[in-house]
This record gives sequence, structure tokens and C-alpha cells, in this order.
Amino acid sequence: MTPATRQKVLGLYRKIFQIAKKWQSASGGTEETLKEKEYIRNEAKTLFRKNKNVTDPKLIKQCIEECEARIEIGLHYNIPYPRPIHLPPLGLAHKQGRTLRHQEKLRKISKPIYLKSHDEVS
Repeated sequence: MTPATRQKVLGLYRKIFQIAKKWQSASGGTEETLKEKEYIRNEAKTLFRKNKNVTDPKLIKQCIEECEARIEIGLHYNIPYPRPIHLPPLGLAHKQGRTLRHQEKLRKISKPIYLKSHDEVS
């Protein structure tokens, strides 16, 4: 990891904890705000620890982009949790064969960047 990349990652980590410190839930309830603050902190710790040994520059860049996307979406919608995606079910594909593999590949590609690590952690 280059020093510039390291600084960027540490800056994102600090930014997340600053956001968590100032976070106010959409409902304004104290209990819900505390839950959301705790979720933000725990999610950041889990994902950063999970990716601390990543050395591939391409993968590091992808993780940074995901982090930035999740921060922006969380601040925009005032929801710390990942936004759900709505993909059509695999109703038209046969249970096996090329059509099913093709549709599964398309679903994997169409998954938004901010959800790439969410399924692996939760």
C-alpha cells in the first residue's frame, strides 16, 4: 500500500467515526440514534479489519470506492444501513444450464458497489 493510499484509508476511517459521533437518526429518537451510531462504528471496525491485509491495488481502490459510496448514501438518505437493491427474480431461467448461469452472472454484475461487502459480513 502506498503512503497516499494509506492516508486516504485512514482519513476515511476517521471520517466515519466523526460521522458516527455527530449522527442523528431520521426519527430523532435517542434510543434509535444510539443504535445507529453503534451500528456505524461496528460496521466500520468489521469491514476495515476484514480488509486490513488486502495488498492488491485494484481491490484496495474498489474498497475505497465502496466506502465513499456508503458514506455518501448514508448521509444523503440519513440511513446508516445499506440500501436494498431490487433485482428481478430468476423466474424465467431453467434450474440449470447456460441461461441460469448467465442470469446469475448478470445479477452479480448489477449489484451496486455499496453492497459488495455487505453480504459477506452480515
